[in-house]
Formats: sequence, C-alpha cells, structure tokens
Amino acid sequence: MLSSESDMANRRVRRSPRPRQQRRRAFTLLETMLALVIIGVGVLAFVDAQSAFVRSNNWSSQAATGMLLANEIRELTRTLPRHDPVTGLSLQGTGTGATVVGWGRESGEVTLDDIDDLDDLDGMSFGSGGTLDGPVNAAGEQVPEINADGVPVVDGDGNPVFLQGWWQLVTVEKLDPYNFGLVRTRGYEQAATSSLPYLAVDRFPLRITVSVRYQGMSDSQAEEVTKMTWIVLP
Repeated sequence: MLSSESDMANRRVRRSPRPRQQRRRAFTLLETMLALVIIGVGVLAFVDAQSAFVRSNNWSSQAATGMLLANEIRELTRTLPRHDPVTGLSLQGTGTGATVVGWGRESGEVTLDDIDDLDDLDGMSFGSGGTLDGPVNAAGEQVPEINADGVPVVDGDGNPVFLQGWWQLVTVEKLDPYNFGLVRTRGYEQAATSSLPYLAVDRFPLRITVSVRYQGMSDSQAEEVTKMTWIVLP
C-alpha cells in the first residue's frame, strides 16, 4: 500500500511540467532596415524643410533690400524738375529732320550731384560697372557695404566698399497725356486739333521706372528683384 502511494507520487513529480526558459526577442534584419528607412526619410524631410526656410529667408531679405533701393531713387527724384531748368527740352530744326535738345545728361554732368532734372536719369545705372560703382540713396550718396558688426567695409587702401551685388537701373519715358499706356518719342509734339490743344515737346508726363537687380556669389547673372514705376505730371 505504501509502495503504491510512493510510486504514484513519483509519477506526479515526473509528470509535473518544467518551467520553460523565456527566449529573448531581438530585432530582425527586416525590422532594422525599416527603422533605418523611417529615420532616413525623417532626416531628409528635416533637411529639405531647413533648406526651404533658408531660401525663404534669403528671398525676404532680398525683397526688402530691393524695395528699399527702389524707394531711395524715388525719394531722390521728388525735388527734381522734369527737364533741365536752364536749357529745357526743345527741338532743333523743323520737320522730320528735327532733333531733340536737352534730353539726358548735359555736357559736364558727370556725378550724381550734377543731376538736376528727371530726364538726366534716363539710362543711368548704379552698381558695379554702372554710372556709379554702387547703389545710391535718396541723398545721392553711394550705399556702403556693412559687415555683421554694423561697421562699413573698407578695402586694403582704406576706401569704402559699396554695396555688392546690387544694381539700380533707371529709365525715363515720355507718355501720351491722354493715354498713359502709350509711350511717345522724345521729340513728339501734339498738334492742335478741334478737340485737343497744342502741346510742346516739353509738356508731356514722364514715367520713371527703377529696376533693382541682384546677383549673388553663386549666381551666373543678375536677376530682377523689384521694379517700381511712377508718373510725374507736367
């Protein structure tokens, strides 16, 4: 009886399940590759967003500078008459052989201080290789290059360095007084009719256009940043 009970106890002991050892689960190669892909996509998205932010910031800065330089020319012209106060604008000769006298810079008008009327500005450019070496402000002074510390930049000889990479190009056009979309030649006169009065060659509105362009160090050519146009009536 005792032997039978002992045998049954031994069998229960032998049949009792052994605790299974827990296996450690690691990343598979596929899971690792997917994780690397996800991280790579995230990094590329971040880099692209950063590049877009830099481009947008540069564009905003250039647009603000371009508008400022265009407004400087407009302020410069506010006190100027349309044509030379001494010689005026006139026609020399008669008929089809008549030539315009007084449009553009007169003899001896070399610097910006010599500019004394609006038509003197026609065709002038302010920037490297232009009429003046750098853009100008409303006071007729060339705009200096400023470093990050707010100090004007000078060259090796101590001469000021003017704003680099920027140009102001000015054009002056003569307009029909009854249609501002119609450009007239410089020597145009309006003959008197039954409905319109006679207008001499110097009695027409003028349209001034300032094109501000910029060329960065990595740009192959200058591109227009801002264009400003206004009309001066007689």
